[in-house]
Amino acid sequence: MLKPSIFREYDIRGIADQELLSEDVETLGRALGTWFVRHGARKLNLARDCRLSSDRLHAALRTGLLSTGCEVTDLGVVPTPILYYSVFHLHADGGVMITGSHNPKDFNGFKVMHGKSTIHGEEIQQVLRLIQAGDFEAAEGRLSEYDAVTPYVNEIAGQFSWKRRIKVIADGGNGTAGPVFRRILEKLNVEPVELFFEMDGNFPNHHPDPTQPENLRHLVGGVLASRADVGLAFDGDTDRIGAVDEKGTVLYGDQLMIIYSREILSRKPGSTVIGEVKSSQNMYDDIRAHGGNAVMWKTGHSLIKAKMQELSAELAGEMSGHMFFADRYYGFDDAMYAACRLLEIVANSDQPLSAELAGLPQTFATPELRVDCPDDRKVPVVQAVLKKFRAEYEVNDTDGVRVNFGKGWGLVRASNTQPVLVLRFEAQSPELRDQYRKLMEDAVIEASGGKLTASH
Repeated sequence: MLKPSIFREYDIRGIADQELLSEDVETLGRALGTWFVRHGARKLNLARDCRLSSDRLHAALRTGLLSTGCEVTDLGVVPTPILYYSVFHLHADGGVMITGSHNPKDFNGFKVMHGKSTIHGEEIQQVLRLIQAGDFEAAEGRLSEYDAVTPYVNEIAGQFSWKRRIKVIADGGNGTAGPVFRRILEKLNVEPVELFFEMDGNFPNHHPDPTQPENLRHLVGGVLASRADVGLAFDGDTDRIGAVDEKGTVLYGDQLMIIYSREILSRKPGSTVIGEVKSSQNMYDDIRAHGGNAVMWKTGHSLIKAKMQELSAELAGEMSGHMFFADRYYGFDDAMYAACRLLEIVANSDQPLSAELAGLPQTFATPELRVDCPDDRKVPVVQAVLKKFRAEYEVNDTDGVRVNFGKGWGLVRASNTQPVLVLRFEAQSPELRDQYRKLMEDAVIEASGGKLTASH
């Protein structure tokens, strides 16, 4: 039986060959199908990424879904955003994406869409309880196949048109982005340069996570060598975007959010824009300075999408590169669409991408720092850190512990996708940043009873 620990806050994920055995995944398909049927949902779309384990998991899950009477439309190997798009395009009741996303190549998992949102929290636990009870529907399902890529490419590319031809270098990371993004670029006024567009579940060139600077070294080098206007990178299932300006400087998620939000607020003043707890204070201040309603919320694609719907937000984004556009789009995280929005801003501007962030107050921030921490220890460690700092400082506990030190802030939160703690620090000087970092890392070490070990 599947371990309860893989049923996480907003998806189901584990080590494929150890925790996602075919027989158990077929049972998961039966549970998901049962959950859908009992929620009035039978028309489901199914897709998978290019990981080595995805074909096996796909065959097992599809068998389970069909055994409950679901009508399954198989999309094949595509990016996660195309699974999301297909649910809207085909008016399906829901869908399942088999993907390990940005995780190491031996991981895999399932993102589950019901209606126009992704299930999370208690809904995922309901699926687990169906497995534990062995309580499944039994009926004959129906299988069909559909090419969702062509209408997607036409719809995305059809939204964009600009006069100035720009040079773009894109790193597909050997994930699912390459074949689809190539077709989009062919329809845009760009001079494209491709890096690692071939799908390969071994990810031979670098790990497909654009939040980590070491995974962007090929892109940075390529931008400088080819004198590109912008560099783009994607994670394994293409729902996270990374970006590099023409100087080779990496733009993190909160910096991209500033660029996107300014453009939207210039047309829709007063719009709500949602960020998450790892985002720079600069971002929240800039959104408000440009007339926006800035909201800090929890990390996690399902949680962000639910909050967007609740607040009718035009834009949301995470440090991890998940960008959610309700403005001119469907509100789900789509790195290819986000890439096109960035290309549009660059092409329509009379200044280089690096100038978009000129004039922001200078701060000194770390990237996302990940340290190993067993799943059963993550939350207790965070709670201990919260208790320690709440006594002396202003603390935001929306998601983990975000401590306001006055001239900067620090964050410790438990990852929902990996056995790690995520830390980030920002301050008005490198010295203050490092001071805040030491304070909080010491607290984590004290709470965990050991040394910090970096996770990659």
